[in-house]
Amino acid sequence: MDRLFSVRFSAIIAIILFAVFSRILPHPPNFTAIGAMALFAGAFLPLAIAWFIPIAAMVISDLVINNTVYAEHYNQFVWVTPGAAWSMLAVALIAVLGSKMLAKVSFMRVFGAGFFAALIFFLVSNIGPWLTLDIYPNTLSGLVAAYVAAIPFFGNTLLGNLFFCMLLFGGFVFLCNRSRAIGASA
Repeated sequence: MDRLFSVRFSAIIAIILFAVFSRILPHPPNFTAIGAMALFAGAFLPLAIAWFIPIAAMVISDLVINNTVYAEHYNQFVWVTPGAAWSMLAVALIAVLGSKMLAKVSFMRVFGAGFFAALIFFLVSNIGPWLTLDIYPNTLSGLVAAYVAAIPFFGNTLLGNLFFCMLLFGGFVFLCNRSRAIGASA
């Protein structure tokens, strides 16, 4: 039983690390593993640390992305970009969603959680610029404009969540089943 726990824990950590590194690789806008990773962490780790995992992943990958890919844009070292706190709040909420909605994992629950995770990210990460930046007026029409401008990114967020949920949760099931099969034959 200890070996199975160890394999399970190692698989969880490996899958989360894969998701972190996948954000640094070139990808279409918002087609990342962060939402799926937050759901995965919420489903399989204690909530006390599950919300922290995707935030740490975003901080680390943002440091790399902002200071390499977007280095010419910023012209200085960037620790955190304006509005990043809203995206981090969104992924923390997605981890909470994963802990509640995926207490029992099934294909339909993961699919539904992937959809709701995209919706949470869309709603929370796009209200931030409206509230804190001078991009949109702080009026109802400004809020609508902020959400309308973000609509093209919602599709990629949803597709990224669903694709990476399939990869992370499916990979986890595969690794656990493989470990059981190897343990049974040993």
